Amino acid sequence: MATGIVGGVRRASGWSIALGILMIVAGMIAIFAPLEAGLVVVIVVGWMAIFNGGAQLFYAFGHEAKHRWLEGLLGLIYIIAGIYLLMHPVGGLLALTLLIGSFLVVYGVFALILAFQMRPAAGWGWVLFDAIVTILLGVLIYVHWPGTSDFVIGTLIGISFIISGVSRLMLSLAVRRLTAKAA
Repeated sequence: MATGIVGGVRRASGWSIALGILMIVAGMIAIFAPLEAGLVVVIVVGWMAIFNGGAQLFYAFGHEAKHRWLEGLLGLIYIIAGIYLLMHPVGGLLALTLLIGSFLVVYGVFALILAFQMRPAAGWGWVLFDAIVTILLGVLIYVHWPGTSDFVIGTLIGISFIISGVSRLMLSLAVRRLTAKAA
C-alpha cells in the first residue's frame, strides 16, 4: 500500500517538474516578447470579463433577486468591457499598465505605513525596502507611461512565471528525492 502511494507521489512530482520547466520557458518567452505577452494577457482578461458577465447575467435572471436589473446591468458592463478589450487590445494594454502602476503605488504606500508601524521589530527594514522599491516601480511606470505599456505587463508576467516555475521545480525535486529514499 505504502509503495503504491509513494509511486503515485513520484509520478505526480514528475508532472510537476515538467510543469515547472514549462513555466520557466513560458516566462523567458514572455520576457523576450513582452509586447506579445502583454497582449495575450489583455485577451485573456477580455475573455474572462465576457464569461464573468455571462455568469452575472445568468445569476441575475436565474434567481429571484431583489435587484435583478442591477445584477443584469453589471453583467452587461462586464461583457461590453470584455468585447472592448478583445477589439482594442492595445488600448487595453495601456489601461492595464496604468492600473498596475496605480496598484504598485497604493500597495507601496500601505507597505510604507506598515513598515513604520512595525518599527523597531525585527525585519521592519525589509518591509520598508519593499515599500520604497514598489513605490519607485509604480512611479516609473507613471512617468514613462504610455511608453512603458509595451513591456511592463509582459515582463512582470514573465518574471512571475519564472519565479513560480523555479519554486515548483525545486519543491518537486525535493519531493522526488524524498520518494526515492522512501522507496
